[in-house]
Amino acid sequence: MMETVRACIEQHADATPDRPFLIAPEVNKTLSFGELKTAVDDVGQRLDQLGVGQGSRVAFLLNNGFWTLRLFLGVMASNRIIVPLNAVAGTVQLVHVLSHSDTEVVFVAPEYRDKLAEIMAQVDRPIRVIETTDDAGPAWPVADNPPAEAAMPAPEDTALLLYTSGSTGLPKGAMISHRAVVNGGRNVTEGHQLTADDRALCVLPVYHINGAMVTVSAPLYSGSSVVMPRRFSAKDYWRLAAEYQCTWSSIVPTIIKYLLDRAEQEPYDFGNDERLAAFRFARSASAPLAAVTLGQWEQVFKLPMIETLGLTETAGTVSSNPLPPGARKPGSVGLPYGNEIIIVDEHGKECPAHQVGELIIRGSNLLDYYYKNPEATESSLRDGWFFTGDLGQKDEDGYIFITGRSKELIIRGGENIAPREIDDVLYKHEAILEAAAVGVDDENYGQEVVACVVLRDGYECGEDELKAFCEKGVGRYKSPKIIYFMDDLPKGPSGKILRLQLPALLEKLTMSKS
Repeated sequence: MMETVRACIEQHADATPDRPFLIAPEVNKTLSFGELKTAVDDVGQRLDQLGVGQGSRVAFLLNNGFWTLRLFLGVMASNRIIVPLNAVAGTVQLVHVLSHSDTEVVFVAPEYRDKLAEIMAQVDRPIRVIETTDDAGPAWPVADNPPAEAAMPAPEDTALLLYTSGSTGLPKGAMISHRAVVNGGRNVTEGHQLTADDRALCVLPVYHINGAMVTVSAPLYSGSSVVMPRRFSAKDYWRLAAEYQCTWSSIVPTIIKYLLDRAEQEPYDFGNDERLAAFRFARSASAPLAAVTLGQWEQVFKLPMIETLGLTETAGTVSSNPLPPGARKPGSVGLPYGNEIIIVDEHGKECPAHQVGELIIRGSNLLDYYYKNPEATESSLRDGWFFTGDLGQKDEDGYIFITGRSKELIIRGGENIAPREIDDVLYKHEAILEAAAVGVDDENYGQEVVACVVLRDGYECGEDELKAFCEKGVGRYKSPKIIYFMDDLPKGPSGKILRLQLPALLEKLTMSKS
């Protein structure tokens, strides 16, 4: 039975050693399951020789690629704990993660060497740094500790220490076991009916739960393969899908918008092009997808877009809309897969259909606890349930609809306003690329609604026009009092807009203009 990362690798290496697992386009390399087993054994032996004991934390500050995935899986398979570092995070957060996680070794790409040096100068203990390129791999230091026997992690051993995106304050470290990692891959496999013949196009960073669990753990569990460029490129996306005959991909709403914006430049007859005939669906996660954007995707690319829900603390996917011909409901994150999900009120009582409450989740893919944070652990993990902080409701068919985060609710004059309701209206305007409504302090109402927007290239739109557009959609009471036009919105590594950072950003913007 596959309940550890190592068990998954060994089972596929024994059964189908020549089947490709990883394809790295930039370096033109392929790694079979048999070669993957050899690769992770080598990583384990190298760490043995460095004196890095089992259970130790090993971090990386790397882009996606051939060596990144070998290290990511090799550290876990050798019973160490991998700590992915968010390459786009700020210095304060990265200093916290390196210090808080007790990391002993960090692999770093040459392009992040200076960034890491700045971070390390603020960490008050030694950490071994190993420079790593995607061509040659790690520059392993000379070491002469004897290799130990190949490690055999237990299902309950920690495999992954992944820090939340930290939309406010410092990020929390989720301790995720081998069992949870494997079951996260299983949930994706079952939810999307993946087989060994599938091939994922991974364009999300492995330092984020979506890239790590969805497009790595699912192929690892199902015995299929993954194409992994170093980073997302809108102009290369469909070319890679066609060239490598990818069958699916996990993306986020920001990427969907970028792909739609350049669809007319693509040399493909979507829906009729044999070069893309293998591609059977894309999935959206990590941030809400506006119904209008979903409709545009399916109209332009003639491919189903599957909305899903996953969290860092649940090792990825917990719910998904069914694949066609199953019923998909725009705006819904679908039905639970491999988990129990219920909606509860403030007293912990399950809500009836269409009543908004907090999503709580129970399953074998939950985090064990937050590292060095018993208060957060105690408040979030209760009686085997994970309390997500997400607000939502179920319909009469059991489909889940997320209405927002409890911390993100705008309370104007005592009335709760879900920001996503305003976002969804703004996204219907043809000029809008990105939008986020948020509450700001107000003397009269407690909070007032404002919105931040980014316009699509080549489009113009005024504040009055957008306000009137919102009033038609949500009414005057919920419409933004002010709309800020911005070049970009703050985002996490998956492209999710960090709404809770906006009030402080707007305050700085206002002060600089006064």
